[in-house]
Amino acid sequence: MELQGIEKSKQKNMDIIKALLKELESEFTTTKKFLALVPADKFGWAPHEKSMKLKSLASHIAELPEWINLSLTTDGLDFETAPYQEKMVETSDDLLKLLEDCYEKGRSGLAQASVEDFDKRWIMRNGAVILADLTKYEMMRMSFSQIIHHRAQLGVYLRLLNIPIPGSYGPSADEQGF
Repeated sequence: MELQGIEKSKQKNMDIIKALLKELESEFTTTKKFLALVPADKFGWAPHEKSMKLKSLASHIAELPEWINLSLTTDGLDFETAPYQEKMVETSDDLLKLLEDCYEKGRSGLAQASVEDFDKRWIMRNGAVILADLTKYEMMRMSFSQIIHHRAQLGVYLRLLNIPIPGSYGPSADEQGF
């Protein structure tokens, strides 16, 4: 009887990982549609002086799937000892390559993850200043949310540049099909 319970628990854990992998693949596919539209000749453009430049926003979106792996394979990140460095892209193709590489790292890390580690502590800091004190699972979910959040921000940038917006979770004003 106890062995059946263990097997059921293992299956449930595998189902969670499978569901997260499916979600990650879906977000990758949608994100790739958006990033494919980013014009390199507008990399220096921003809609407002307080806004990120298009290149910075797009490269950050492209790198975010790798943060899923980071959240699962480390116990945290300290910007004092590992300052953030924007990923270098010069062309639209570079941007898509970055996304694909980071997606593969995130997907691979998630595929190898153990659900038992999800509740372990993960801390983001800048030296002594704690920026986030989360579980590995919460940080992984934040990475998913950041992809979605910044992709929506990119959609606004593209709209302001008069570039048709693809659908994300359904049709858009510019793309009526699913």
